[in-house]
Amino acid sequence: MKSITIDGSQRESVGKKSTKALRNAGQVPCVLYGGEAKPVHFTAPELAFSKLVYTPNAHTVVINLDNGESFNAVMQDIQFHPVTDRILHVDFYEIYEDKEISMEIPVKTVGTSKGVLNGGNLRMPYRKLRVKAIPSKLPDFIEIDITPLKIGSKFYITELQNDDYKLLHPDNTVVCQVRRSRLAIVDEPEDDEEEGAEGEGTDAQDVPATETDDVAAVKE
Repeated sequence: MKSITIDGSQRESVGKKSTKALRNAGQVPCVLYGGEAKPVHFTAPELAFSKLVYTPNAHTVVINLDNGESFNAVMQDIQFHPVTDRILHVDFYEIYEDKEISMEIPVKTVGTSKGVLNGGNLRMPYRKLRVKAIPSKLPDFIEIDITPLKIGSKFYITELQNDDYKLLHPDNTVVCQVRRSRLAIVDEPEDDEEEGAEGEGTDAQDVPATETDDVAAVKE
């Protein structure tokens, strides 16, 4: 998984007045949890979070502080201003290479569904899936090939099982499906081929009942 580097400064004061002053100066108050010591309070420029927050992709974070300390982490929580949508606060969780973490990973589809081509609607209840793994095994995204999906087909999470990570969802979770629409065409090519084969094998001597009656009347 790709990492984003954020350069910050350790906070000496965590009071409301200092927090307000930092925000007015374009800085975002942050807290790093999960370490062996107490939580680490620091600030970073709001622009430093653009590649981490305003993207559908998942990333780990390298936090470099001005006192020389460096931490590997993942973003755990973020707070936005209810009116301006400016970032108010960010919580991070420190990660270690030998310890598993859980993280939401985006889902991406490839291909074009047969059912969609026939007028069906592709439904994706989950745009992200929660995954558990050591940091080096976390994927950038989870890819699903939807080409084989016909109208009425469902793609279950069990089809995404992987040795590198564990999916934290029940086995009956439907990741995506193609549902029938009013204008949908039912695509059953295999059944059509079988019916056509049966039609070709019809005996040439078989005559409709009305024609048989007409022939009998002429003979009489």
